[in-house]
Amino acid sequence: MKVIGFAGWSGSGKTTLVEQVIGLLEARGLVVSLIKHAHHAFEIDHPGKDSHRHRHAGCREVLITSANRWAVMHELRGRDELTLAEALAQLSPCDLVLVEGFKHEPIPKIEIYRAAIGKPQLFPNDRHVIAVASDQPIDTALPQLDLNRPADIADFICTRLTIARHVAEA
Repeated sequence: MKVIGFAGWSGSGKTTLVEQVIGLLEARGLVVSLIKHAHHAFEIDHPGKDSHRHRHAGCREVLITSANRWAVMHELRGRDELTLAEALAQLSPCDLVLVEGFKHEPIPKIEIYRAAIGKPQLFPNDRHVIAVASDQPIDTALPQLDLNRPADIADFICTRLTIARHVAEA
């Protein structure tokens, strides 16, 4: 599996951009997965739901399945959170994994930068940043991508990671 990260400060537009890029890559016939790092406790089920009740009763894992999707919730119960490598090992095979967050991991990353956020650029201190996507020109020798042109960013990812377009079967 090929892996590329999207790193940037909160409010920079990472999620919106990733959402657009996913659709463009999928339209090229690629199988795309995503790992999103959450910096806080998060819930994907809610009080009153059976899965929530079972998890809080003590289950380490709860798998929910239906005709449309399935999900596994795994309680860490005090153990360390997954590393990126451990999270990648949990995924089914795919063409490309997009990683949102994990900005300090040594993977190729596109920095999402907006000066209006008032936060420092990441690329000067991260040799794994391979391009900067911004809404304005940046003083860097790295490739610069326009945040408002997600198709160009999808092209950059495919070219940089040498991902060929899948040919749809007739």
